[in-house]
Amino acid sequence: MTAKVVLPGLLRDLADGAAELPVELQSQASLGELLDAAFAPWPILATRVRDERGEIRRHVNVFVDGEDAKRAQGVLTPVTPSSTVHVVNAVSGG
Repeated sequence: MTAKVVLPGLLRDLADGAAELPVELQSQASLGELLDAAFAPWPILATRVRDERGEIRRHVNVFVDGEDAKRAQGVLTPVTPSSTVHVVNAVSGG
């Protein structure tokens, strides 16, 4: 089955304009493994979402099937072959 990573408009240019990145999964995987596979063609996109330790950046939120991955197990959060992962840039300002 195909899991998918949904990108916000601000990051789509880094993925050749793609709004969704499909990833074929045969079984359950970690969020980190899914992101590695989804971002493999676009290393700069990977660095915008994950830091040098591979963790989700502080100013980025990632949701796995509607659940905040940072409040779950971070990049170890399980994903299934039918999961939808949303990457959302945090909004701040003053």
